[in-house]
Amino acid sequence: MSEKEISAARIEETIEKHHPIVIHEGHALDLSDWIDHHPGGRLSILHMVGRDATDEINIYHSNKALLMMKRHRIGRVREPWANLEPPIRSPSYYENVALHKERVDTRRRRSVDPCLAASIISKKLNVKGTCSRRSDASAGAIPEKMLSSDARTYNESVESTRTIYRQRYATEQEEKEIAQGVRENPSLDTATQRAITIDYRALHQQIKDEGLYRCNYAEYGIEMIRYMGLFGTFLAFLNAEWYLTSAMFLGMFWQQIMFTAHDAGHRGITGNFIIDTLIGAFIADFCCGLSIGWWKSSHNVHHLVTNMPEHDPDIQNLPLFSTSPTYLKSILSSFYNFQFAWDSAADFLIPYQKYTYYPVMALARFNLYILSWLHLCSPRAAQLGAAWWTRPIELLFMACYWVLFGYKLVWLTLPSWPIRIAFVLVSHLITMVLHVQITLSHWGMPTVDLGPTESFPQRQLRTTMDVDCPAWLDWLHGGLQFQAVHHLFPRVPRHNLRKCQELVKEFSDKTGIRYQCYGFVEGNKVVLSRLEEVANMVKMMIDCQKDMAETGEGLGH
Repeated sequence: MSEKEISAARIEETIEKHHPIVIHEGHALDLSDWIDHHPGGRLSILHMVGRDATDEINIYHSNKALLMMKRHRIGRVREPWANLEPPIRSPSYYENVALHKERVDTRRRRSVDPCLAASIISKKLNVKGTCSRRSDASAGAIPEKMLSSDARTYNESVESTRTIYRQRYATEQEEKEIAQGVRENPSLDTATQRAITIDYRALHQQIKDEGLYRCNYAEYGIEMIRYMGLFGTFLAFLNAEWYLTSAMFLGMFWQQIMFTAHDAGHRGITGNFIIDTLIGAFIADFCCGLSIGWWKSSHNVHHLVTNMPEHDPDIQNLPLFSTSPTYLKSILSSFYNFQFAWDSAADFLIPYQKYTYYPVMALARFNLYILSWLHLCSPRAAQLGAAWWTRPIELLFMACYWVLFGYKLVWLTLPSWPIRIAFVLVSHLITMVLHVQITLSHWGMPTVDLGPTESFPQRQLRTTMDVDCPAWLDWLHGGLQFQAVHHLFPRVPRHNLRKCQELVKEFSDKTGIRYQCYGFVEGNKVVLSRLEEVANMVKMMIDCQKDMAETGEGLGH
C-alpha cells in the first residue's frame, strides 16, 4: 500500500485515460481491475469517479468489503478534496468510451463492455435511422424533394426557434428551483457541508453501536405467516371458482412479498451475497416474474444520483411523465445511453400527467415485465459483477413463473377468455399500491443539482420524503414509508428503520436539513402538485410557442 501523495492534477489526467479513480477516506482508489466484478454494477462506480465517495462506499459495504478496497489504493490525496464531475455525466461519455475501446487490444478484453456494445448498436441503427423517438418534425414529414427550398428553410427556422426557446425556458425554471434549494437548505460552503458530513458519520457509528444493522429474523417469521396467508387465500378462492376475488389476493401477495425482495436486494437480510441473492431471485423472479438483477442495476444507481434527471432511471419516464423542467431540454440518459427527446407526444401527454398518474400506476407491472426481460437479454445483465450463476438462475426462475402463472393458471385453470382477461387485470391492478408507494418518496421532491460541494446526507434528505403512519400499519408500507431514512442507511434491515427514524430527526434538527415526512394522503397530494406544476410549465411553453408561430416573432422574417 503506497502512502505517497498524489496530486489532483495527476488524478484528473488518469481519469482522462479512462481509469475509474474514486476517493475514499483520503486515498485515491483505482478500480480498473474491480469495476467489472462489482456486485453493484459498473454504473455505480462510474458515477463516483473523481468524487469523494467515502460516505457512499461506507454505507453500502460490509467491513470485509471495505478492507478489500485498500488493495486498490494508489496514493493519498490532499483534503478537503474538491469533487470532479464524473465523465459519465458528460453527454459525449459513451462516444469517448467507444473510441477508447477501439484502441485497446481485443485480446485483453475479458468481457463485453455494455458501453461499447450500446455505442456500436447505436451506430448501426443510425445508418437506417435514429434509435431515439422521432420528433414530430420528422414523423410523417413531407419528402424533401416535394418541399421548396424556402419552405424547408422556414420549417427549419421554426423548429430551431422552438428548440432554443424550450431550452432557454427550461434553464430559467431550473435556475428558479436552484435558488429555492439554496434558500431552503444549509449553506453549500465547504465548512458547513463538512460539519454535516461529520455529524452524519457520527450518526452512522451510533446506528452500528446500537445494533440496528442486526436483522430481527423473528419479524420475518411474521412476514412469512402473512405471505402464506395471502397466497393460501388466493388458492382457496381459486379452488372455489371465485376467480376475481382470488385475483385480488394474488395481487396483495405480490405487493407484500416484494418488500422482502427489496430487503434482499440491499443485502439487508443475512448480509451474505449468495443467500440474499437467492432469496431476492426466488421472490422477485420466481414468485413475481420480475428480474431482481434489473431492479438492482437501476436501484443502485438511483441511490447514488437520486432525482438527477439525466442520471436517475427511476424518474426517466418521458413522454408519460416529467417531474423536472430539465426534460424539456431532451436529455441523454447516462443509465440507458438513450436520448429522451421532448417531442409532440410529450407536448400532448405531460399537461395531463396529473390525471394519468394513477391509471399508469395501475398498469405499471406490465412495463416491469418488459424491462425485466430486456435486461436479462442484454449485455448489462452480465455487468452486475460477481457470480456467473445469477443470470441463469433468473432466467430459470422467470421461465418457471410464466409456466405456472401464464400457462398453468391463466391458460389451463381459468375457464374462459373474459375471465382470463379480468383475472390478469384485477391481479395486476391491485399492485398499483406498490407502484404508488415506490414513486411517492421522490416524484414530488426537488430534482435540481446544487453543486459538487453538497454533502451526501443533505442531497438524500433534500430529494426524498418519508410517509408518516402509525406503527401498526408498517406492514402495509413494508418499509417504503421510511425512504429518507433508508437512503441515508440502505443496509439497515427494514424492521429497524422506525428506530432509526428518531435518530434521523435529531440529526435533521442539529444540521438544519429539513426532514420531509407526510401522511400517505398528503404525500400523494405533494406528488400530484409537482406533476401539475411541471404540467403548467409545459402548457405555458406551448402557449408561447403557438403565439410565436402565429405572430412570426423570432422566426427571422
